[in-house]
Amino acid sequence: MAPFDNYYNVIEASRRLKVHPETVKRLCRQGDLPAAKIHNTWLIRGDVLDNFAGTYIPRRGARRKLIK
Repeated sequence: MAPFDNYYNVIEASRRLKVHPETVKRLCRQGDLPAAKIHNTWLIRGDVLDNFAGTYIPRRGARRKLIK
């Protein structure tokens, strides 16, 4: 068994969550989705992704309101 068999990259996680890969990167950067960044790649453990997918509700097309 390879050491990274139970890890997902951003592309695989985005398919699992049905969101854009940039959304997965943003979730990782913000700390909402626990992940490890190795070189230039985010790696997400499979069990963590499964738990997150069970509670995550994507907000399609949601935009922040600009305060003037």
